[in-house]
Amino acid sequence: MTTSEISAGSRIREWRTRRRMSQLDLAMKADISQRHLSFVESGRAQPSREMVLHLAEQLSIPLRQRNQLLLAAGFAPSFSETPLTDATLAPAFAAVETVLKGHEPFPALAVDRHWNLVSANAAIGPFLADVSEPSLLTPPVNVLRLTLHPGGVAPRIVNLAEWRAHLLERLKHQNDATGDPVLIELEQELRGYPSGLKGSRPAPVEPSGIVHPLRLAHGDTVLSFISTITVFGTPLDVTLSELAIESFFPADEQTRTALVRLAKERAAAS
Repeated sequence: MTTSEISAGSRIREWRTRRRMSQLDLAMKADISQRHLSFVESGRAQPSREMVLHLAEQLSIPLRQRNQLLLAAGFAPSFSETPLTDATLAPAFAAVETVLKGHEPFPALAVDRHWNLVSANAAIGPFLADVSEPSLLTPPVNVLRLTLHPGGVAPRIVNLAEWRAHLLERLKHQNDATGDPVLIELEQELRGYPSGLKGSRPAPVEPSGIVHPLRLAHGDTVLSFISTITVFGTPLDVTLSELAIESFFPADEQTRTALVRLAKERAAAS
């Protein structure tokens, strides 16, 4: 059965299962009867456009998949998908650049739904040093591939096993939510890279730890980072909804001092 042949009701049931919600739970959340939801999921009732969007909202379905759900129900998509270079996205993209620039002297980057680099600030330099495989830096640069490839950043990641497991888990969650074939293929590729494990299991998490840090060797220094993910809060465009900014913060004073020094060196060189 092709994607286009899958009914809207089947898709709703699939998303409900992914979210680990019972039919009764979704019906109560959507303020409809379980009987009606059952009829929609089984195909005995054809949902209206408003009902499709309402159920999608309750299930927190991404905008791209909401469009697919609408198509399966026989309706036109509701959400535009605008190229990043389109003038209508200029205010949003300017906001991204403001966030990236404002985060200096600490590294930050923006990626699209496939983890391809959209933009980065000047402080990203330490992440790109000593990359031995030039093709990894050829646009479009996939930041997950660049990070975990043995010819990329991976050899300088001090805690590669833990950071690799963290990134693969994030990617797995994304794949569970979207079923994107490009990301599924990327996950399979990344899982084939060296794990960085010296034994059969990752090192245990420190009891006093608060987050997974990224520990990156840079010259004679080990830079330690914690990170946050920022997305647009109320997007109505598919492209914008899939844009994410990852901001790295120093996890210790040594890293903070090193990043400030590197920023001063860049300013002097320019």
